[in-house]
Amino acid sequence: MRKIREVLRLLWDQGCSIREVARSCGLARSTVGEYERRAVAAGLGWPLPEVDDAGLEALLFPPAPIIAPDQRPLPDWHALDLELRRKGVTRMLLWQEYREQHPDGYSYTRFCELLQEWRGLQGLSMRQIHLAGEKVFVDYAGTSVPVVDPETGEICEAQVFVAALGASQYAFVEATWTQGLNDWIGSHARMLAFFGGCPQVVVPDNLKAGVTSPHLYEPDLNPTYLEFARHYALAVIPARAGKPQDKAVVESAVQVAERWILARLRNRTFFSLIELNDAIHELLGAFNAKAFQKRPGSRASVFAELDKPALRPLPAERYVFARWAKVRAHVDYHVSVDKHHYSVPFQLARIQLDARITAASIEVFHQGKRVASHARSNRKGGHTTIREHMPPAHQAQAA
Repeated sequence: MRKIREVLRLLWDQGCSIREVARSCGLARSTVGEYERRAVAAGLGWPLPEVDDAGLEALLFPPAPIIAPDQRPLPDWHALDLELRRKGVTRMLLWQEYREQHPDGYSYTRFCELLQEWRGLQGLSMRQIHLAGEKVFVDYAGTSVPVVDPETGEICEAQVFVAALGASQYAFVEATWTQGLNDWIGSHARMLAFFGGCPQVVVPDNLKAGVTSPHLYEPDLNPTYLEFARHYALAVIPARAGKPQDKAVVESAVQVAERWILARLRNRTFFSLIELNDAIHELLGAFNAKAFQKRPGSRASVFAELDKPALRPLPAERYVFARWAKVRAHVDYHVSVDKHHYSVPFQLARIQLDARITAASIEVFHQGKRVASHARSNRKGGHTTIREHMPPAHQAQAA
């Protein structure tokens, strides 16, 4: 307070300018002006009243007035957050319903601001609101799990597949031997069976098994992955390269699964993939039932309320894994698959074709149309020929 008294003395008693007072007292001109403004607002003049420093401070810096708390009713933000995940529900619709119940409630702009503030306190992002039953995010964990061969003692590193639904973050976790195409597709099929239904969209990372040619906006998908998606009526939309927000849900699920599931298994020794998956699935149930830290419910409860009713039913038949390969019909109108030769119509000799290979059959396609189908043979170097595929002269000779 001593410096403030000196400022006011120089201004009012000595008639100094603000610039001169600021230089004399070592203060900014704005500070000198603020002291004078406060003194005038307090009704002070020179000489100052006989008050001590505490009294002068109370005159110049009175406490801020107490503002009465806003008595307008607040919505149930958690309920609104769940409603926003339902298809077709917008903030405008929820605000209108809120104002129907509370005509003196907040304006739409303030309503949205308060919702955003509430979501910020929950650690949620406003950038992406995932609709119920819309998307499932899939990836592999960065941590593998060693499995010991009980006969040889050899250690194999099992890979860990992780999936999470967007709205509920309900998770599926399992171990496979590889990240190859067969295991990748198998994990997807078991994931959908675990959920008991199909979402609309699968969002994978740019894993080579699923995406043959990564691209920021137009990645090329593996033909087997595309066929799997068609069987389950899914859309596959890979996460964009270098855009982590596209897969934030599964990255979070991977991190929590590594800490909640894999970390708890680090000191156990597993002698088979079945034994490892039994342990994972036991912990997975507890993981999904674990209560959220910052909001009511759990992954399991939100899944039952939101995602489960919105999932589409599974097809009647489970997908049969098929590998696709480019093949060329030789001059003898046969294509080679795993060193066995299968006939195609002779008109397709020397033409590149597509082969769909399953454990039981070989199908050959030309421009998307099936032109040949054979039972698969494991006889190396052998031939499987259909008479109708032969040209007329060869048919006559064979007779």
